[in-house]
Amino acid sequence: MNDIAINDTQYDGPALSVLDLVPITVGHSLGQALRNTRRLAQRAEALGFRRYWLAEHHNAASFASAATSVLMGYVAEGTSTIRVGAGGIMLPNHAPLMVAEQFGTLESLYPGRIDLGVGRSAGADPVAATRLKRGGEPRPFSAMLGELSAYFEEADPAAGVRAVPGAGLALPLYILGGSPAAAAFAGERGLPFAYAGHLKDDAAPSLAAYRSAFRPSAVHPAPYAMMSINLIGADSAAEAAWLATSRRRRVLGVMRARPLPLQAPAAFDTDGPDAAERQALELALGASIEGDHAALRAGLGAIIARCAPDELLINTEVHDIGARLRSYEIVAEALMPQRAPPARTNSPTEPR
Repeated sequence: MNDIAINDTQYDGPALSVLDLVPITVGHSLGQALRNTRRLAQRAEALGFRRYWLAEHHNAASFASAATSVLMGYVAEGTSTIRVGAGGIMLPNHAPLMVAEQFGTLESLYPGRIDLGVGRSAGADPVAATRLKRGGEPRPFSAMLGELSAYFEEADPAAGVRAVPGAGLALPLYILGGSPAAAAFAGERGLPFAYAGHLKDDAAPSLAAYRSAFRPSAVHPAPYAMMSINLIGADSAAEAAWLATSRRRRVLGVMRARPLPLQAPAAFDTDGPDAAERQALELALGASIEGDHAALRAGLGAIIARCAPDELLINTEVHDIGARLRSYEIVAEALMPQRAPPARTNSPTEPR
């Protein structure tokens, strides 16, 4: 998909979805950060976004997304149609059987709505990563992935262990990564691939490697390439730039080994980046777009022309939840005007 055509009635481009890192914001509780996640998911569903993915981070001052599968249940229970997924489960932190059981449970409760994206990193700093390690010798990611996939197939009586729930559900699996090697790994196994563009602005070589390596299967006859991006939309370019200072300060704090929750927008003063830091900061910001309706259309069009993704996962990090909701509304207004209804006051919360 190389072109993006936008007019008053039609959006002809990659599917649009949400990536939520569950930001912790200064002045608000952890509980509020988690409740904001469901509020955003409900609005994303009303706006017509395809899926809502939650990340996995540990020992992170900035993000409350450690218990990914628990949060997925909270989001799925508060919505009714949007797909809910992990973007992703960091497989080396978990026993594949437990992942299969957790996601089998979610799929049994919310059939046809659950995605399982898996990655090979820890999603944590080195100290926390050590605490997350399970006993025994480290296993290759490919072996863990193979075991996980097998648990979702029809149970083999000879295997002796089955995932309950999980067996026979054929849950969709996605591979996450940020390099051509990771992309080729997904392609060789005939699985969808999601590039971590919210961390690295270099998706084109990886997506090309994925498509080149792809081997069709009965489940996935064609490659499916996704990428995440950072996006802040506002009603004016100046407002978007102001909102973006919160994320810039957070990323700079990580670079300086002083991670903090997301702060309210503020200009840099004496603690601003020096020349070397400015260059590193721009690289660390990943694939990022900021601006009003026109700027979003232009920026997304450039990314789509360069990388040709089948789907974009949009991450919006701003301090105020109202501004965050508005950012996704502006995406819908700019790209999907025919699918952007007014705000919905009530969302289904009863079990289905």
